[in-house]
Amino acid sequence: MKPIDKHSAAHYTWAEVCQSWVLADEEGLVVKQEEMPAGSREQLHVHHHARQFFYILSGVAHFYVEDKVWVVKEQQGLLILPGEKHFIANETKLALSFLVISSPGTSMDRVNL
Repeated sequence: MKPIDKHSAAHYTWAEVCQSWVLADEEGLVVKQEEMPAGSREQLHVHHHARQFFYILSGVAHFYVEDKVWVVKEQQGLLILPGEKHFIANETKLALSFLVISSPGTSMDRVNL
């Protein structure tokens, strides 16, 4: 065990312009720090087993969950339950940074809609 941050974590790009750093990836738990540039969004999808908690570090996120839109600001979080169709969007002119904690992990539990 040792401290981890964006500079030492595994990294990947998603949705062509968004960044993700894997801070923890253990059986039953995945923690990532992610950044979305202004105007970016992910695809509508669902997880059948995983629940995800998103915590906004900076910026403002728009979460589309089922038939609702949630605006989540810095230092606020939102829990997405298994089976809820959802996606996150950055509809502002500033970058969005957040943590996403998934239990269990989502690598084999994501269905794009």
